[in-house]
Amino acid sequence: MAEAGLSAAQWVWVVGGVAGLTAVLAGGVRRYALQRGLMDVPNDRSSHHRPTPRGGGVAIAVAFFIAVAYLAGRGSTPSAVAAALLGGGLLVAAIGWADDHSHIPARWRATVHGLAAVWAVWCLGGYSALNIGVAVIPLGAWGSVLAVLGIVWLTNLYNFMDGIDGLAGGQAVVAGLGGAVLLWWVGAPGLAVVAAGLAAASTGFLVWNWSPARLFMGDVGSGLLGYSFAVLALAGDNLGALPVPIWGMLLAIFILDATFTLVHRVVKGEPWYAPHRSHAYQRLTQMGWSHARVSVAVMLIVLLVLFPSAALAVFWPWLMFPLVLVLAAVGWWAWRKIQKQYAAESVGKVDS
Repeated sequence: MAEAGLSAAQWVWVVGGVAGLTAVLAGGVRRYALQRGLMDVPNDRSSHHRPTPRGGGVAIAVAFFIAVAYLAGRGSTPSAVAAALLGGGLLVAAIGWADDHSHIPARWRATVHGLAAVWAVWCLGGYSALNIGVAVIPLGAWGSVLAVLGIVWLTNLYNFMDGIDGLAGGQAVVAGLGGAVLLWWVGAPGLAVVAAGLAAASTGFLVWNWSPARLFMGDVGSGLLGYSFAVLALAGDNLGALPVPIWGMLLAIFILDATFTLVHRVVKGEPWYAPHRSHAYQRLTQMGWSHARVSVAVMLIVLLVLFPSAALAVFWPWLMFPLVLVLAAVGWWAWRKIQKQYAAESVGKVDS
């Protein structure tokens, strides 16, 4: 069935409605969390200093799911994409909501995330080739396996990166809007409005989460954001709209910080699964940057560097692979510089 496009007014109603609904629901979730004692209490691994209600991401989930169901019902978004987002998204959000209430063992969270990823890949018809602009690399059956692993990783790394006020929500706003613009430009309005809806839900949540945060997203929100972006990336590639590396560029800060930090901890022999405060964004706050400053810096990098780079790769596909390499190299340099500066300042404090 062909997609039934939305008028400009309908776009405004959908995006504005999602943002407004999320903001209202988040207020209700905050009251619920306060009544139930659902609080994130600071410890030696925290980046905040006062108990704060958590689980606010359920507001993002509810508003976003309503939007996706509405868009699919009127034929504005491909049914397979809606099925992947709603089916797997419900699993990810549900296990996250449960974990926000009482700790769920990692093996059970990983199992649910894996099932959600398998569901998404099945709904979207698998993943058989990687488009890097200058070439399309056939992956065969391994492509779907890599897609499942990629979805699980993106789902979890958003949880790792959701550690300071406004960071995950703010990044989702600008990355989602950037993806929506590019999807619209290449003629995929059904995916564009979903990306815009995800950005709108994050915007509504930021009303409560911007520094100083009155409500934390929790696993229910961070996991859903990562999962949803992964599904949009796979769907856009399979539908011939945006190749996966384009979304990788838009999400590069989160992907690179989480991946470099994990690899570094493994190489050093540290328990990679243990809680820590060694991500680059955490090092910046430990060096005196405010939460708002770090979050704004990330949003500006997405808007002024990553989105233009992704746009160039869309317009001139031959630039895609070189730009991915350049961004990865610059990201590694920046990550190392932050880590070294933090180490030097820590030694200086000890010596003094």
